[in-house]
Amino acid sequence: MEARDAAPHGTVVVRESPPGGGPPRRVLERDRNGAVLTVLRWTDDGQLGHAWIKIADDSWVMIEPRARYEPPWGLCDRLWHAVHPTAAAHVPLTTFEALAYEAIDRIPVLMEPARLPAGAGAAVLNLVAALAADQGRARIEYRGPYPTEQLFLVLLESFRYHARQPRPTHSTPPTADAVLAAPATMDNPLAAFMAGRLEWSPAPHERACPAPGVTVHLRGRVEKVVWREHLYYREDWQGVLRHAPRRVRDVDGAVVCSLWALGEPIEDHLRLDPNGTTVEVIVPSRSALPPRRLGHTILAGIASAAAALGAAALAPLVREIAARCEMSWCSLDGDLVALDRNQLRISHALRETLTRRLQAAPTRAERLALALAAITELAHLAADPLRARAQSHLASLPPEAQAHALTHTDPEATRTADARRIAEALEALLTDTAPDQPHPK
Repeated sequence: MEARDAAPHGTVVVRESPPGGGPPRRVLERDRNGAVLTVLRWTDDGQLGHAWIKIADDSWVMIEPRARYEPPWGLCDRLWHAVHPTAAAHVPLTTFEALAYEAIDRIPVLMEPARLPAGAGAAVLNLVAALAADQGRARIEYRGPYPTEQLFLVLLESFRYHARQPRPTHSTPPTADAVLAAPATMDNPLAAFMAGRLEWSPAPHERACPAPGVTVHLRGRVEKVVWREHLYYREDWQGVLRHAPRRVRDVDGAVVCSLWALGEPIEDHLRLDPNGTTVEVIVPSRSALPPRRLGHTILAGIASAAAALGAAALAPLVREIAARCEMSWCSLDGDLVALDRNQLRISHALRETLTRRLQAAPTRAERLALALAAITELAHLAADPLRARAQSHLASLPPEAQAHALTHTDPEATRTADARRIAEALEALLTDTAPDQPHPK
């Protein structure tokens, strides 16, 4: 027997009753335009046989349950990648902690997230959230050893966080409604997540593809847009302010996707209606300015700030990788920062915005505050590609070296040196953005 449900933003979920009886199981998802998003196949004994999930670049990932045994996790599921479920060539990606998909009880540990195509991890976790919601799960936990900021932000796209409730001492568990109504009381939910003090209630988003190359995530509003493999996010997620240099924002009754820095839009790229059904591409003017190299002092300050933004284990590697780079202002197509090999390129559009703001600042104190905001912004922008390289390098080290790195904390002298480099970078940036300054040699 087949049943169809329509979600609030038009996603159609098809369910089939299992042969042996029981509640209908999710077997197919289509977006509001009819495009297939997810296909699930269940075995006769009620377990998941496999699941195919379409991701934003129109390729697919497949979940293969119970694929292999990996110490210390035991039985693990495997992810595969293919251009289409019917394609002959499937590429193995990585494994994750095995789940009972018919009875979701936790958020799984993913072994090598860096090996996944863009958006694949979020797509898998959204399916986990959807299945948990189907099964009426009030809350589940992440119990793995990698409660990173990146995982926290991805989970916000498909779950709602709550302060973990004390384990009951009585035999009658609280109702699902009571659990969902209990507020999170922590002031710093990321720190609470890293300390293992959060639970997550499933709140999956819907996806729609209103135009070729555009994927919209909806959950009461347009929350995220993928275009040309770039990700645009809302700033606010359940009270958490996310650093979003590619931002989704509401403007005059429309939803606009923009490059964002220093508290203002730098370039607008897309305009959508509030339901994400129509898309207009905005073509910004391209700067004709030649590249302009920045001195090492600014790069060193940015590297020190970027090292402080991430995990302590990665900080020495972030500084080391940045020290091998050269940095310049350049004309970039639809981006604020690009890291190609050892060339860190920063958009001229960002420099022009900073220069305009500095020229309008009447006092040195205000100019220094703007320079600090710019160094912090550049550190956020550079941190992701630098951390990705640092994580890849760390993963290539022997287990003993990885274990040593994971316990690393910077000594006081290193933190003092970082503060000095950031202060020097502020002065160098003010000099670089002053009118009619010569290029550094």
